[in-house]
Amino acid sequence: MSEIQKKYLNRAQQEVLAISANTEVDICGRRFGKSFGIVSLRVKRNVEFMPGSTGGFICASYKQAHTRTLPAALSGLAEFGWIENIHYVIGKRPPVKLGFLKPLVPVHNYDDVVSFYNGAQMMIISQDVKMSSNSVTFDWLVGDEAKGLNFDKLKDETFPANGGTRRYFSNCPWHHSILFVSDMPVLKSARWLLNYREKATPEIVSSIKGLLFERWSVVQDWPDDDRKKVKLANIDKLISELRRYAVVYNEWSTFENIDVVGLQYIRQMKRDLPPLVFQTSILSRRIERLSGGFYPNFRDSLHTYIANNNSLIIGKNPAKASEYKCLLDSDLDLNAPIAVAFDFNANINWLVAGQRSGATLKVIKSFYVKYHRKLRELVDDFCDYYQAHKKKEVVFYYDSTALGSNYAVSSDDFASVITEQFEKNGWAVEKLFIGKPMKHTEKYSILDDGFKGVKHLLPMFNKENNEALLIAIQLAEVSITSLGFHKHKGGEKLAESEDDPLEYRTDGTDAFDTLFLGNVLYPYEIHGGGLGSAF
Repeated sequence: MSEIQKKYLNRAQQEVLAISANTEVDICGRRFGKSFGIVSLRVKRNVEFMPGSTGGFICASYKQAHTRTLPAALSGLAEFGWIENIHYVIGKRPPVKLGFLKPLVPVHNYDDVVSFYNGAQMMIISQDVKMSSNSVTFDWLVGDEAKGLNFDKLKDETFPANGGTRRYFSNCPWHHSILFVSDMPVLKSARWLLNYREKATPEIVSSIKGLLFERWSVVQDWPDDDRKKVKLANIDKLISELRRYAVVYNEWSTFENIDVVGLQYIRQMKRDLPPLVFQTSILSRRIERLSGGFYPNFRDSLHTYIANNNSLIIGKNPAKASEYKCLLDSDLDLNAPIAVAFDFNANINWLVAGQRSGATLKVIKSFYVKYHRKLRELVDDFCDYYQAHKKKEVVFYYDSTALGSNYAVSSDDFASVITEQFEKNGWAVEKLFIGKPMKHTEKYSILDDGFKGVKHLLPMFNKENNEALLIAIQLAEVSITSLGFHKHKGGEKLAESEDDPLEYRTDGTDAFDTLFLGNVLYPYEIHGGGLGSAF
């Protein structure tokens, strides 16, 4: 008989495991133990209680699935004694010698399937892979890093597929179950996740807790006889039925796992993380969004996309994915120049990069540096990421704020420093001066037409490469004074605070504005291997 190994679960992990609701949404701080104490245990439970079932492991992208969420979940299973090629296999038909049972609904392609010893299987659903949920019937769903999931794809493709026949698992309360785990969402596109708070069933959960306490009392106090067995069976039946209809929503901070991570970790995160990131990712505090703003027609569903070159990591070591850098971006034209624009501030400097594609401006990536790191380091970050780019040419859009200023660099102006640093890294620079900064009313009109898609270019943002910029765009406010309509920039010079981190202010949006206006008003053309302005 093998020795029983004890595993520590924090109070919150124990609570949700004891309740075991059919639908569970957990918003957890970093290092809470999401993969170990929640995701892996739910996968293990579903597999054990529904042998031969088909589950769905939902991820925003193939890259996320194979480099972060799936390895973390499988690592959690290993902590509970499940070993690859003994209890499960990944990406291949289970070898006959392992003696695995057959699934109730066999698959034909095992590339993105985790097959378990009892015939259960878990299909990896990558939302950037078209139709990955189609023609599949699921018995249960698990979504880690759920804030990045596209809700429209969930409700149109995945939720309807979560309808496996009840004849096999009619007595299991976790048939058709759903688990979503995430840290606190900030983008509007993830607000659907927070809406589960209104869908929760606290009365049912309270009843489950009461029955669990009653069960414990019976186990502790009643003599071991038939009457006790009947009583426990009745309680278990009631708990199981309540679990089938229970919806649990929780917001847990990292402090729930303080016994594991230690207070020093919290202090270090407080010191090193941007304040608003600390509030959302560690403390799990909600950040309220603006109802209007300077970009009122920005829509996550319309203006963002995920574009990963999955072919570089399929069948290879996912841990090395970060080494590929820009080669993992399928939206990048390696043979075309990259347009860039900057914003300059004493404490934060931004670079926003894009490429035109027909009537669309793809914002392929944005970078920022803070405090002691300045423009040279910012350009170096860009050149390092795009080291594999075949056409090392940039179109540098700038206005008069880049001339004759030096508060972010040395005695040279911004434009000179930027150009010099690009050339030092081996990049050719086409400088396009767009004049004095445009009045906010004019800028707003051009940008708004673009976001509406009625005129100029339609801006599209690579979601995974522009996280801070997208938040800043949604936080940008409007102020109306006697001088007219303005983007509210009063906070740019204020000291950084927990509720107002530098990277979520308007600096990055100003760099985007310059990039967009430059591409609209001064589009560049490619002349047989060189660059040239259309003007």
